Amino acid sequence: MKAIKKSLTEEEYLYLDFSHQTKGCIFPLHTSVTLFLLSYCDCKIFKICLVVTKEVNTDSSLLRDDLIQDVEIQIISRQELPPIVQNCCLPAVVERSDNFCRAGLAVVLRHIIQKSYEADPLKKELLELLGFKKTCLKACAEVSQWTRLCELTIPLAIENFLRESSDQPPVIPVEILQLEKKLSEPVRVHNDDKLRRQKLKQQKADGVGPPLTKGKAKSKVHTQETSEELESSSESLELKVAFSKLTVQEEPATTNREPSHIRKAKASDLPPLEHVFAEGLYFTLADIVLLPCIHHFLVIICKKFSEKLVEFPLLASWYQRIQEVPGVKTAASKCGIQFLHLPKLLTISTEQCPNLSEVPGVEEHSDPLFIGGPRPTMAKLMEKGIEVMFSPHPCPTWTVDWNVLPAAVSPKEGKMSSDRALRKQQQLNNLVYVVKNQAKPGDRIVDFCSGGGHVGIVLAHMLPSCQVTLIENKELSLIRAKKRSDELGLSNIWFIQANMEYFTGMFNIGVALHACGVATDMVIEHCIKTRASFVTCPCCYGFIQNTSKFNFPKSEQFKKTLSYKEHMILCRFADQTAVQLPPQRRLIGKQCMCLVDLDRARAAEECGYSVQVISMEPESCSPKNNMIVGVPI
Repeated sequence: MKAIKKSLTEEEYLYLDFSHQTKGCIFPLHTSVTLFLLSYCDCKIFKICLVVTKEVNTDSSLLRDDLIQDVEIQIISRQELPPIVQNCCLPAVVERSDNFCRAGLAVVLRHIIQKSYEADPLKKELLELLGFKKTCLKACAEVSQWTRLCELTIPLAIENFLRESSDQPPVIPVEILQLEKKLSEPVRVHNDDKLRRQKLKQQKADGVGPPLTKGKAKSKVHTQETSEELESSSESLELKVAFSKLTVQEEPATTNREPSHIRKAKASDLPPLEHVFAEGLYFTLADIVLLPCIHHFLVIICKKFSEKLVEFPLLASWYQRIQEVPGVKTAASKCGIQFLHLPKLLTISTEQCPNLSEVPGVEEHSDPLFIGGPRPTMAKLMEKGIEVMFSPHPCPTWTVDWNVLPAAVSPKEGKMSSDRALRKQQQLNNLVYVVKNQAKPGDRIVDFCSGGGHVGIVLAHMLPSCQVTLIENKELSLIRAKKRSDELGLSNIWFIQANMEYFTGMFNIGVALHACGVATDMVIEHCIKTRASFVTCPCCYGFIQNTSKFNFPKSEQFKKTLSYKEHMILCRFADQTAVQLPPQRRLIGKQCMCLVDLDRARAAEECGYSVQVISMEPESCSPKNNMIVGVPI
């Protein structure tokens, strides 16, 4: 490991938090995970900077050579970060232009995989880490419980566990038990039916023996990662399928049809597929993320409390199996990870393990007084004085003078029909008017869920004295936005590919056009925390549901009147505003939209905001044509 001292002016820079280190681990665990992926991909295309999180000596000798071999590292303070990165949670990657940043663990890891593959297209196995349809850990942690578990809660839980570990028997983190429960669930894959029939055939041939012995960890440790050894350790159908993909072996093609009794077997009679790796049959980025975390957890367990291993046999089996993946041991050794030799464990059922059976799941609330349909719910609200009511539009005829603006500012430059581009312009007229009347010189404006930048680029062009930041999780959309911005020569604009919770900067106005489902609520919450004004146009009401952050209804007024189930009825019917629907049905949909947004408005008012729910003009600009405008009092 070498320390370098030179200006940050070339290539892409990868910034990682650094708080402290122990044997085989750099903290926080997000940093250890990122370094492990770099090692696994043999990626040396990034300039890596460790950012000290406390007042510590920034001498590079702090880092032990056995933790990160063959990697050049620079240690810097947070004050030395580029301005755009100072507004984000780490890890983060910045391009040399310094106005395009990728932030957050999942986004950064996916980017490392993509860049490693681009540097060496022969490494097709790296793209396989992104899973089927390249969606592994792509959904943001707020809407995906799995992403949240891998990206946030397990690393944090294990950091806390390591910090608090003593000689007293520990309480196993509930997140570990959730992962154990996940590994016990049947696997769903795209060719599910075919594989389950093959498994049924194998079971019949073997006298209906158990397919994959859950939790039966192998004591044998492989010294060479060869396909022959992998084959010898892969006896079940699941293991054969998983490791044949890892070792680039195709199963011999066969033209023989399955026996009649296999073809005619009902789907309900087919045996379930069992986990080989974290997401199912195949080794993915999720396994990369979990391995350093689980390893350091098991080190403490095996050292002090080995009797606790029986509480998570499937996790122990996964830990043994992942060591057989080609390249994992080499990558681990470069990062100072010395794999443990775990004892063989017997599978225990959920009933035998009370901790596992008590793992929290999704709660279903039954309401014996519930009556379906939107009308009873709306009538219930009316009885409490809550009615559909819109605030008047401040200037329904105002419009951006699109004809005098450069072509790249207009949404017509995007890939959309002329009719859709016109409606997009009409939507922007509404949002731009409100923002222009609130913005002051020097204000920071954030376009959340920015997509291709239709809102942010117009605002950056029309408000040159303001700093505009576009935040979007989809990389291709943000790249298109940056291309348009470069054509315009805009110098007051930043692009951040991240989930919005990884944006930590201060700002004055938050805007979001058609943020989907609870994303609108996340935008409003982000603005309230910063005491910023917000201008949002919600979308996809049917995707609204309780999350780790939000419970619906949100406002005290609505909570006293509606149950969660009744509120969900409003959300589902609020999505029924499409132009092809009958007028009466669209009207009910519009009313439900208003009531859902009134709940959001009331909740913001309870936090010290003045809020209006306004219908955009013309209403034909979009079936989702509500605006929620909030200003801190």
